[in-house]
Amino acid sequence: MEDDEYLCSVEVAINEIGGKWKSLVLCALKDGKLRFSEINRRIPKITQRMLTRTLRELESSALIKRKVYPEVPPRVEYCLTEKGKSVIPILDALCEWGKQYGSQEYSRDDPN
Repeated sequence: MEDDEYLCSVEVAINEIGGKWKSLVLCALKDGKLRFSEINRRIPKITQRMLTRTLRELESSALIKRKVYPEVPPRVEYCLTEKGKSVIPILDALCEWGKQYGSQEYSRDDPN
C-alpha cells in the first residue's frame, strides 16, 4: 500500500493531527500568532527538539504558517492556516469528550 492510500478518512485525519503534540500545538495557536518560546511555555512538557519537529510537520501539512521577520535577531511567528482553523472545532469536541468521559474508569470485563 502506498503512503497516500488510506483505508478510511479517519486515518487521513489522524495522520494530519494525531500524536501527542500536534493537537496541543494547534490548540495553543487557536487564539492567534505565537512565537516559538510562547508555544513552548504553553506546553511545558514538550522538549524544544520535539516542538521544532512538530511545528515542521504541521507546516508541511499546511495546518500552520511560519512567518520569519527580517530583523536582528530574527523573529519567527506561527499561526493557523485556514486548514488549521478548520480542525479547531474537532479538537474542541475532543476536549469536551475528554472532560466528560476521560475521568471515568471502565472495567475491561464490562461489554458496555
